Amino acid sequence: MKDFNLDLFDPAETVMESSSSSDYSRTASSSDADFGFAFNDSNFSDRILHIEIMADLDQASPNFEGCTTILDWVRHRKRRREDVQKDNVVDLTLSDEQILNENQPDMEDFISLENQDEEAIVMGEESSSGDEPTNINDSNWNMDCSTVARVRTLHISSPILAAKSPFFYKLFSNGMKESEQRHVTLRINAAEEAALMELLNFMYSNTLNVSSALEILDVLMAADKFEVASCMKFCSRLLRIIPMTPESALLYLELPSSVLMADAVQPLTDAAKQYLVDRYKDITNRYQEEVLSLPMAGIEAILSSDELQVASEDVVYDFVLKWVRTQYPKVEERREVLGTQLARLIRFPFMTCRKLKKVLTCNDFDQNVASKLVLEALFFKAEAPHRQRILAAESGSYSRLFVERAYKYRPVKVVEFELPRQQCVVYLDLKREECGNLFPSGRVYSQAFHLGGQGFFLSAHCNMDQQSSFHCFGLFLGMQEKGSTSFAIDYEFAARSRPTEEFVSKYKGNYVFTGGKAVGYRNLFAIPWTTFMAEDSLYFINGILHLRAELTIRH
Repeated sequence: MKDFNLDLFDPAETVMESSSSSDYSRTASSSDADFGFAFNDSNFSDRILHIEIMADLDQASPNFEGCTTILDWVRHRKRRREDVQKDNVVDLTLSDEQILNENQPDMEDFISLENQDEEAIVMGEESSSGDEPTNINDSNWNMDCSTVARVRTLHISSPILAAKSPFFYKLFSNGMKESEQRHVTLRINAAEEAALMELLNFMYSNTLNVSSALEILDVLMAADKFEVASCMKFCSRLLRIIPMTPESALLYLELPSSVLMADAVQPLTDAAKQYLVDRYKDITNRYQEEVLSLPMAGIEAILSSDELQVASEDVVYDFVLKWVRTQYPKVEERREVLGTQLARLIRFPFMTCRKLKKVLTCNDFDQNVASKLVLEALFFKAEAPHRQRILAAESGSYSRLFVERAYKYRPVKVVEFELPRQQCVVYLDLKREECGNLFPSGRVYSQAFHLGGQGFFLSAHCNMDQQSSFHCFGLFLGMQEKGSTSFAIDYEFAARSRPTEEFVSKYKGNYVFTGGKAVGYRNLFAIPWTTFMAEDSLYFINGILHLRAELTIRH
């Protein structure tokens, strides 16, 4: 016997019969019962639905007519929402009818204007026989912007609609006299008519007959308004099949909050975020100007990702400042946006200390906010590595602040001394996987650190030993700035080693650096690569290689 899914607000996971774009108007699931034969058929219906279609003075055409791109569509919908929220003050005084939402607080969510394009007004029409609706007295309506253009009448089955939608379930089972009436009236905007008809048809047949992204989005909005979760899930699936563009991805992320919060739409918004991350993860190169023009929803999606291809978090900070200065010319607005929305997307604990100092003097940040962010970052930097991992794990579910991105240049900890000689101690941690990825000839660079006003960096290599007989692990120290300036440096490389887990010196040397030069040791541990990477390696402690470099300026 076939196992049918009758929905009742908790639909089973629907399975598309095909993932190809040519098949995306098929049924939601082969296990869903198909009552399409009963749609608008008096023989299989117990009620009559009157759909009052209100004529908009500025919107007599379908809601996507004249929209050549999805971006046009979303601007159009936003403008409509603003107009409705501003102008749609409706006084309904119906002598023979009861407007359900006036007496039922629990219906408020279904017909609220918040985060919706138009208000869906529901009425149960009272008559002496219960079969014929009472005539509506238009003179009692005070409609500032619209009037009833026409009424569509459908035969409906209350069990079918109630099984698919909490909206209709409450309408037909609230225990009041309206639930016993045979005639029910819905009032919608003209722009919603096509989408509502598709939605009602879906509730019977589990099928949509629309194919464009704009039409499917309208059905999704209607499904949200009338709480048809199975249709929202199906629309979400269809939209994910259609090739995504930057415009469509942004549109999916800027849908009304009631839609975005729905579990059925979460896979669509996740796919939109991932599309933007994949396209713009290198925010400083190919698409930099395009990224700078993105709205807040797009910027939040990109900067929330761990996959950004940036040299360091300093680059993210500089980009955020550039974006916010482009979008918000007034400093007061920038401070508000940075403090409430953007600062949480910058992972300050992984910024360099030199850049953190600049945060404290940046006029775009409120000083109290800047001080709090920098102090929090410095406390994190001062924690032991195992404590940092714990903090990252504990906060990972609600904040990515302490989670390290896949930086091109690895973060370092630096301790600086001015007396008795200018000196700095640099700590670089590498994961076992990172080291493994270096084979056979890769290298990874640290973020820059400074000594005596000059920038230096560490680089770890997989290279051949001096006799080119086997691969081994090498560590090098380089000077960033090119030029005629020279620095005489004493340096020492060390690494933590088992069983003591203390730092053990591996190499000492001195070198007169000029810009662009590097010095180091090709085989830091004096062992082959296979021994270095072995499971019983002495140098990986809980999967981490701990390196230290001490630099001292010679006088």
